[in-house]
Amino acid sequence: MVSATPVHPVDAVPPIRQLAAFGLQHVLAMYAGAVAVPLIVGGAMKLPPADLAYLITADLLICGVATLIQCVGFWRFGVRLPIMQGCTFAAVSPMVLIGTEGGGLPAIYGSVIVAGLAIVLLAPVFGRLLRFFPPLVTGTVILVIGVSLLPVAGNWVAGGAGAPDFGAPKNLALAGFVLVVVLAVQGFAPAFLSRIAVLIGIAVGLAVSVPFGFTDFGGVGDAHWVGISTPFHFGAPTFHASAVIAMLVVALVTMTETTGDFIAVGEMTDRKVEPRALADGLRADGLSTVLGGVFNTFPYTAFAQNVGLVGMTKVRSRWVVAAAGGILVLLGLLPKLGAVIAAIPAPVLGGAGLVMFGTVAASGLRTLAQVEFKDNHNLTIVAVSVAMGVLPVGVPTLYDQFPDWFQTVMHSGISAGCLTAIVLNILFNHLPSKAGSPAGTAAPVGVPVSRGEESVRKAGDQRV
Repeated sequence: MVSATPVHPVDAVPPIRQLAAFGLQHVLAMYAGAVAVPLIVGGAMKLPPADLAYLITADLLICGVATLIQCVGFWRFGVRLPIMQGCTFAAVSPMVLIGTEGGGLPAIYGSVIVAGLAIVLLAPVFGRLLRFFPPLVTGTVILVIGVSLLPVAGNWVAGGAGAPDFGAPKNLALAGFVLVVVLAVQGFAPAFLSRIAVLIGIAVGLAVSVPFGFTDFGGVGDAHWVGISTPFHFGAPTFHASAVIAMLVVALVTMTETTGDFIAVGEMTDRKVEPRALADGLRADGLSTVLGGVFNTFPYTAFAQNVGLVGMTKVRSRWVVAAAGGILVLLGLLPKLGAVIAAIPAPVLGGAGLVMFGTVAASGLRTLAQVEFKDNHNLTIVAVSVAMGVLPVGVPTLYDQFPDWFQTVMHSGISAGCLTAIVLNILFNHLPSKAGSPAGTAAPVGVPVSRGEESVRKAGDQRV
């Protein structure tokens, strides 16, 4: 008899009912972050409300398309892991500058298209760099991702950045209530319900928030039933050298961040990201970014918010996230549905976000548990990398006196921590040993941190 090959959990397709519930949970976890970029950029450019609404629906539509490309994949596009896609915050400052002083939305979209093409071309190069991401680096990066996301949850808990009642006790009480619901469902409910603990927590929090006046559904009545984003709605793209250069720097930053997110999800789903898969995933990022420039939105990257949800729920199927991508496409085509989700109060999202983002940080610690810290410099590498990753989060104005390109790289705690970990690992663990090693002989890669790392390194060397 021929036994059927077992299906990896990443490729398993849950029943339709579960797909819808799990997918909606992913959408709710990332919705606020997904619409934040068009709101910030459009607000800074003082766009009229109709144009701002158009940016949001276009963003949701391409978010969904980008997620489908990444999860389902075709040919050499898509990492085929449960990865949600969204607009990168690394591009916000350069885009605001370009939009207000350097040519408006057409100049933004021209630079975005060039950046997307550059990512597609550079993807194979980044794929060959996977050998420089041993558990020492990946664990540090995952830890920094989680820690750098916690202030996002903190702002939600307090009522949302800029809210007139920011930090009001009622906001913290609502967020705390949602947190308790999520923990109770995850800890004591049946298996299926525990996997949608975040969705249940948000639903219960929304129900409780209505009678207490936290919600405002006024935007639902004003939203259109159907909205379709057409190419180059704001005019043909223009290409300014300064804008293109700024966006190319953003492209390098987002590729670094995306690599960290891919590796984090690979660790959580027990499907290690190989160099070819990494290149395919980055290539999908580039394609989605090009689509963003064509369809009136912005650069796309893996959304770190949803990495924590994968780790927390243990739902590893990429088809769940593909279902979330389908929901986002619907929201982009049906603005009224998007307005309903937009009415969810920030404290409700904050209570759930504390668990999700904390889970990312804890996953980083779990990866670092494989690392050998005795008689080597690994502890120093982790310490300095985490410090560099947390600095711009704790002190957002730290690098304001530096050039724009430097701010673009270092204002992101994820990219700052990731780059620091990579450089220090190469310096201490890849360069020739200071004592006793023959000239030109490389020291052991990563200073053996786990039994499997040496085989990973050799495999990476063979591919390169």
